[in-house]
Amino acid sequence: MTDTDLSSFDRDFSGEAELEYGDADFMILKPGAFVKCAVTGESIALNNLRYWSAELQEAYLDANAATQRWREVYQGPGAAKQQKPR
Repeated sequence: MTDTDLSSFDRDFSGEAELEYGDADFMILKPGAFVKCAVTGESIALNNLRYWSAELQEAYLDANAATQRWREVYQGPGAAKQQKPR
């Protein structure tokens, strides 16, 4: 299929999308077919996107990548130390 075979709708949803991640959903700022995982760099089709951080505004390929990133941010060097409950 060539670019001339694509409808304008299909062309709008090719390439990398830009999203704004919310707590339960995301908003498409720039149409596209995929986003990149912040941990692995792999492409994630928008219809397969299940893991992201609204706080960090990042997408993750799977639960393992999301957990790895959480550990880097909250348990790694320079992360805020958790206080013990009193």
